[in-house]
Amino acid sequence: MSISTKYNPKEIEKKWYDSWMQRGFFRSKPNPNKEPYTIVIPPPNVTGVLHMGHMLNNTIQDVLIRRARMQGKEACWVPGTDHASIATEAKVVAMLKERGINKKDLTREDFLKYAWEWKDKYGGIILDQLKKLGASCDWDRTRFTMEDDLSAAVIEVFVDLYRKGHIYRGVRMVNWDPQGKTALSDEEVIYKQVNSKLYYLNYQIEGSDDTLTIATTRPETILGDTAICVNPNDERYKHLHGKTVLVPLINRSIPIITDEYVDMEFGTGCLKVTPAHDLNDYELGIKHKLPSIDILNDDGTLSDKALLYVGENRFVVRKKIAKELEEKGILAKVEDITNNVGFSERTDAVIEPKLSMQWFCKMDAMAKPAMESVMEDQIKLHPPKFKNMYRSWMENIRDWCISRQLWWGQRIPAFYLPDGSFVVATTAEEALELARKQSGNNELQVSDLHQDEDVLDTWFSSWLWPISVFDGFKDPDNKDILYYYPTNDLVTAPEILFFWVARMIMAGYEFRKEPPFRNVYLTGIVRDAQGRKMSKSLGNSPDPLDLIEQYGADGVRAGMLFSSPAGNDLLFDEKLVEQGRNFSNKIWNAFRLIKGWEVDETLPCPNETAIKWFESRFNEAFVQIEDHFEKFRISDALLAVYKLVWDDFCSSYLEMIKPAYQQPIDKQTIDATVGFLENVLKALHPFMPFLTEEIWHDLKERKEKEFLIVAAWPKKDTFDKEIIEQMDSVLKVIAAIRNIRNSKNIPNNKQLDLLIKVMTQNSYDAFLSIIRKLANINEISFVEDNVEGAISFIEAGDEFFIPMAGNIDVAAERERLTKELEYTKGFLNSVAKKLSNERFVNGAPEAVIANERKKQADAEAKIKAIEQSLASL
Repeated sequence: MSISTKYNPKEIEKKWYDSWMQRGFFRSKPNPNKEPYTIVIPPPNVTGVLHMGHMLNNTIQDVLIRRARMQGKEACWVPGTDHASIATEAKVVAMLKERGINKKDLTREDFLKYAWEWKDKYGGIILDQLKKLGASCDWDRTRFTMEDDLSAAVIEVFVDLYRKGHIYRGVRMVNWDPQGKTALSDEEVIYKQVNSKLYYLNYQIEGSDDTLTIATTRPETILGDTAICVNPNDERYKHLHGKTVLVPLINRSIPIITDEYVDMEFGTGCLKVTPAHDLNDYELGIKHKLPSIDILNDDGTLSDKALLYVGENRFVVRKKIAKELEEKGILAKVEDITNNVGFSERTDAVIEPKLSMQWFCKMDAMAKPAMESVMEDQIKLHPPKFKNMYRSWMENIRDWCISRQLWWGQRIPAFYLPDGSFVVATTAEEALELARKQSGNNELQVSDLHQDEDVLDTWFSSWLWPISVFDGFKDPDNKDILYYYPTNDLVTAPEILFFWVARMIMAGYEFRKEPPFRNVYLTGIVRDAQGRKMSKSLGNSPDPLDLIEQYGADGVRAGMLFSSPAGNDLLFDEKLVEQGRNFSNKIWNAFRLIKGWEVDETLPCPNETAIKWFESRFNEAFVQIEDHFEKFRISDALLAVYKLVWDDFCSSYLEMIKPAYQQPIDKQTIDATVGFLENVLKALHPFMPFLTEEIWHDLKERKEKEFLIVAAWPKKDTFDKEIIEQMDSVLKVIAAIRNIRNSKNIPNNKQLDLLIKVMTQNSYDAFLSIIRKLANINEISFVEDNVEGAISFIEAGDEFFIPMAGNIDVAAERERLTKELEYTKGFLNSVAKKLSNERFVNGAPEAVIANERKKQADAEAKIKAIEQSLASL
């Protein structure tokens, strides 16, 4: 069989993915004879394309699911997409604009037809891209949060929670997107540091010529002020308690109130209170029973209640009102500052905190079991450092604004009667029955009812995901939900720990009385080498598909995982995926080397020690790998495999057993080596599935169903610690001899002699052939005394000598060593002076003193070694 000299990922990735798909290796169905292992994908937005965060998240999921499959579990990875109300509606509106159509001119039904058209055309892109990564999802189970059954589950849950008293409608403070004209969740607000101005305004104290100076970054909001607040302990303002001031420009009288919330040290120590346009002001307004004056329309223009600048854009007004305040002598000064401003994640518009009539879900009761389950490790967070953050959020949880002013999404199942009251029901027919009963009017018809125009927050569907993907609402006792739920592991990002993970846990306990998963693996954020979050605007995010094209999917997968410990950000550098590709090439070349050997079945085996060592070394490493997996240290697991493959198998074991040039290898050695390579491929397969499957089939003939993807995962086994430790010492001896060659410019092909002065119980008999071969040694002798004219080194308590006669220029070497000795003695002298200085010893930190003592000991040891080398010349 002809084997390509260079590994070409393009040729094999599609071949093996198609082959896995055709044979149904990704499919799963309940099997009472197998332990289930289930992962549900964090559904990417239907608008999305693959980015680096998706790459990391889905690589980790695929590693976990492939390992579970090889362990003989019934592995089920459920894929799907999220309808992403705001993002998708924005995409559809943009598409319509290109066609010359304005959303305002369409009915809801017509708009939704266009939305479904867009979804059908673009919605599957990201899932197809995941296939290129190697994601082994059960694609037959692909779900979409707006498909009929999942939408029905959302409506059912809304009605259930409303009837339990958990859902209510009211005017509350929300994040308002004036461009999208919708409320947003906190998660959909991105805070950016921007250059702003701080305006200092003089408010006149009513009935006096005195003024109070108050600072604000939003001077337009003074038109909605309903109080001034000072700290009751602030001596500067005690004489003003109970008095009133006049709002600049409109001269509305508002009270001066007191509250310890005000920071006396910040600004002027006075706070303007605008309850309709700031969350903290809103809380103060409720506490002090202040009126709220909403001065903004939904599109960000000023409303009639502002009295001034009505109908003008908020940012235009900011400039105009500042100018007017200055002209009238009210503006004391302006400072340039930088501050954090919230922007809509979807439209990039500046968010306005705004009072709005919305639907809310009470969270306090549902939060209790969800908090306890994480605090008591019924659900484990990996890493556990996120537990405190989780607890803090759950203890201070706020009611959830679940309504959005959009058309794309599940429409809120509230139906309004002609008198303005409403009923909540799963269908219009059920709503009519309730409406007739509520109103006492049996003449009411469905046409008399009007369904709420708003849709539900996208998170209100995705919080049901682990239940709804298995039709747990449609059929609560179906085979799938009973077998696969609770799922095993969830892999997601810390930034949605509260907005998605916590809510899924709440839903699990509320609707199934059990948790939705057992473990939550929290990945870090993928950042560039400078530590910046990757984004389109910065242009610092590579296209994952371009990386796969250049380096191969296996190289990219390995590169992403080389430095991505759970919960810590990954500083991405293209050198990582280059390292992944180099690793692929290393394995491929090792495979080619083994396949290229001719086998002679008559030869005896000269490699028993090497075989025994690598068998033990693999078993030792595999115990470490399994421990890393159990503790969700996926990056560490890969690094352990990497070291095993690169250092132990390729660089050491294959060099030990490699036959001489154009000479055959014995059958016992080749059989053991192929077996070792098979185990290595198994351990590596979850991380690098394509390369390993290719080598698996090329290594020897396989039966039709005998694929690596379903091969048995290795079992943990015992290992001989003594032979591992002995070989470690032998490899250090070989490395020391190679270093001597490099430092003395002795060619690698020149044979050297080695003399060993054994001062321990170590035995080298079984390892002599390996030392001879890997260090290119001619004669090995054992001596009892030091050897003149030789360079020596100590390893594992024994001393080793390499005679230099005929190998180096003795005079030049003596000169070099003499100079090095003088330098080291000078260095030792400077360290000794430091340590004899009492002020330094008494004043320096303990760690600094310890470091200086180490320098002293190292220098003394080096001087002794140089003097011995000089004496031997």
